[in-house]
Amino acid sequence: MKPLRQYGLQSERVLGVGKQPGVFEQEVSALEDRLMMTTLEKAIAWAQTKSMWPDTFGLACCAIEMMSIVSSRYDIARFGMEAFRSSPRQADLLIVSGRVVHKMAAPLRQIYDQMLEPKWVIAMGACASSGGMFNNYTTLQGVDKIVAVDIHVPGCPPRPEALMEGIVRLHEKVNAGIPPAYEIRGVAE
Repeated sequence: MKPLRQYGLQSERVLGVGKQPGVFEQEVSALEDRLMMTTLEKAIAWAQTKSMWPDTFGLACCAIEMMSIVSSRYDIARFGMEAFRSSPRQADLLIVSGRVVHKMAAPLRQIYDQMLEPKWVIAMGACASSGGMFNNYTTLQGVDKIVAVDIHVPGCPPRPEALMEGIVRLHEKVNAGIPPAYEIRGVAE
């Protein structure tokens, strides 16, 4: 598996503090911008980030924070994502917010399987990412045991700004050409 830097992800978390792309890469990027040249892969990635339709899977207190991102204060419409889909066949981004109990694991997997490819998953909150403070027999210790997760948003519950940051990071991954998590790691059976 290649590191994220080799995929072209331009993030301070990947590049390290003060590190930038090389001079040649900067000049080629500037030339592409001036001449409005691009590749088909970059155009498709750009279109995918501008037309992601999220499907909601809100289960607990994180769902309230997720619902607030469509308000005028946070305005997710600037990403073209204001229409939350209630059908998995119309969505390509699954936001799992809150704790997932074992009883909900099968419906979660069914919704994930019904989504069209390419599809992405954001695990929102400590409970969705790792089970949170619920270390018991009923709570699933992370949704990555059922579905391949692309972005983990930490917090209990995370603020809407944190979810917006997760969406921005997901867009960076898509624009850099990084394949979805199910293509890299596969999906649990």
